[in-house]
Amino acid sequence: MTDTRPSTRATVGPLVRRAAVAEAAMWRSLYLWARRRPLPLAPGDEAFGYLGVVKPILGIFIGLSVVEIPIFDLIVTHVVPWRPARWIVLGLGIWGLLWMVGLFASMTIHPHVVGDSGLRVRVNSGIDIWIPWTDVEALRKRHRSLPSSRSVQVEREGDRTVLHLSVGSQTSVDVLLRRPTTFDLPSGRSAPMDELRLYADDPDGLLRSARGDTARSEGRTSAGSADRAL
Repeated sequence: MTDTRPSTRATVGPLVRRAAVAEAAMWRSLYLWARRRPLPLAPGDEAFGYLGVVKPILGIFIGLSVVEIPIFDLIVTHVVPWRPARWIVLGLGIWGLLWMVGLFASMTIHPHVVGDSGLRVRVNSGIDIWIPWTDVEALRKRHRSLPSSRSVQVEREGDRTVLHLSVGSQTSVDVLLRRPTTFDLPSGRSAPMDELRLYADDPDGLLRSARGDTARSEGRTSAGSADRAL
């Protein structure tokens, strides 16, 4: 008989670590959001949110969680004779509510950032990708609806590989890359990607800011090349 315990541990171990990291990040986001600490931005950086498309859904879930806590507490108190059950259910309900608020907080305090030297793409606290302007061939506005609700999706389009970083099963900005590029994702290092698609609430503003920063970056690069030529 083949012993599957090592392979099981090899599979479960990374999942447990990822879950622990996500849980810690959620509580950290909730703390920072509650403290109302401003987003640290370098001079010239501009932040762009992506919460708008899922804000109504999160609001509904948070509201339902608030209503469910006293209802379940009342039911368990009068139906289950085992007294600790009440505190277990109450604790789980409060944890679920805080988790939903923490998700809202995480999406709020981790926006995309357009800077002088590149584009920082984020989804919650779990995805943080830096793309320098020298690696960007073009940026385009295009709204897409994806069949899956997963935040990270990879798609083949002919001979090109596309990374979707969606919010609410949507993307609104296409980032065409000059060369195949790998990215750090929650599941590990990705395969080389030819294009990255992200969602932003204000894609027009993001593109305007990015094009201005791209022009300044190209100007500095040209000036540096001229200096070296001299």
